[in-house]
Amino acid sequence: MSDNNLIVVENLSRNYGDLEAVNDVSFVVKRGEVLGFLGPNGAGKSTTMSMICGNLAPTSGRITINGLDILDSPRQAKAHIGYLPEQPPLYRELTVDEYLKYSANLNRINRCEIAVAMEKAKQRCGLMQVGGRLIGNLSKGFQQRVGIAQAIIHSPAVVVLDEPTVGLDPIQIREIRALICDLGREHSVILSTHILPEVQMLCNRVQIMHQGRLVLSDSIEGLQRRMQSSSMLVAFQNSPDEQVLENIEGVEEVETLDVGRFRIHYLPENNPVETLVESAVNHCWALSELTPEKMSLEQVFVDITRAEVDEPMKTTETEAL
Repeated sequence: MSDNNLIVVENLSRNYGDLEAVNDVSFVVKRGEVLGFLGPNGAGKSTTMSMICGNLAPTSGRITINGLDILDSPRQAKAHIGYLPEQPPLYRELTVDEYLKYSANLNRINRCEIAVAMEKAKQRCGLMQVGGRLIGNLSKGFQQRVGIAQAIIHSPAVVVLDEPTVGLDPIQIREIRALICDLGREHSVILSTHILPEVQMLCNRVQIMHQGRLVLSDSIEGLQRRMQSSSMLVAFQNSPDEQVLENIEGVEEVETLDVGRFRIHYLPENNPVETLVESAVNHCWALSELTPEKMSLEQVFVDITRAEVDEPMKTTETEAL
């Protein structure tokens, strides 16, 4: 195992009776990486994260946290993880300081180091001015900050955040995103979210789960390549037959949209636009429109999760386990 891999998940599965919630999932989280964890509801994301954090035992498979097997050495392994579930585990009747002190004790921080740990967590999460306030009287955004503060108070190697911006207003969302970016400089972060632009803004790598399986594992750069133009709209005054367009090198599929107007699909690495324009000039098709279309992250996500998962997921980057 590489020293750079803080979390290693190998062949992880979890069954609930006949229901296979997570099926043979393997991946790594590297040091200093922000990993976006995506998938539709019921895909198995929360179950996977609960197993990583030691809150749920796997049916089979192995999880190591910073070199420690979470089943063989649960206490030591969990000490390297900070976790913010979708519903933050807050005690509304406590003040922020009281709650963070309680969290520090839960994480077995030395008594002489608790005050320093609390100050550092409050400073990083923008809570310096609200330490004496009751958590129940704070806004949703500040409560979320308190939840993140309890997750990082013991300076874990990995921080797991499950839907950290759900229910926040736009200003609060921006503040939490800035905080996550800051965390990514010092910790490795697993971020589960349904907000797709959040992944592009915050993450170095993205994984998509569907029906309990990993169906995509790629860098953000690789994802951007998937989103490159892979279709274009074309129109001709002297229209060729659809079959003629399909025979052009690089063209994968042709859709007829209207008389003389088509959508041409192709692979991003084999763009046929030059050949198409040359053919239009040589055959006097009178090309009147050529508009590249770019896939959105939402469309990539929908296409992947709609596809049947018949084969094991293939990553697009080399990952040494």
